[in-house]
Amino acid sequence: GNIYWTDHGFNLIEVARLNGSFRYVVISQGLDQPRSIAVHPEKGYLFWTEWGQNPCIGKAHLDGSEKVVLVSLGIAWPNGISIDYEENKLYWCDARTDKIERIDLESGGHREIVLSGSNVDMFSVAVFGAYIYWSDR
Repeated sequence: GNIYWTDHGFNLIEVARLNGSFRYVVISQGLDQPRSIAVHPEKGYLFWTEWGQNPCIGKAHLDGSEKVVLVSLGIAWPNGISIDYEENKLYWCDARTDKIERIDLESGGHREIVLSGSNVDMFSVAVFGAYIYWSDR
């Protein structure tokens, strides 16, 4: 098994084995303040959120290849990100817009607002079965 993480200081996404060996940088170019990541091992996808100058949701293969931006409009401070493995949906929460949204994780299409609040400051989101869990600050 592998573990992936973001390095905010150097704007990197890295991976290593669970014991810390075979550590290497997966994505180092074009990242600006990466926040959260989600991994879909079965499909071989890595997803991440970015806060920087151009906030977005990104997708790449687990080795960092074929990097694409799935969402770049109507997004400000995307924090947590989560995968619904049964429905093939990608969820994220935005601390600025106070929303939880979702898209099709393959195409990035079919964008929907799942929950919208006010002054919630959403920090993380998780999806399991028919339930959505989130935390705020």
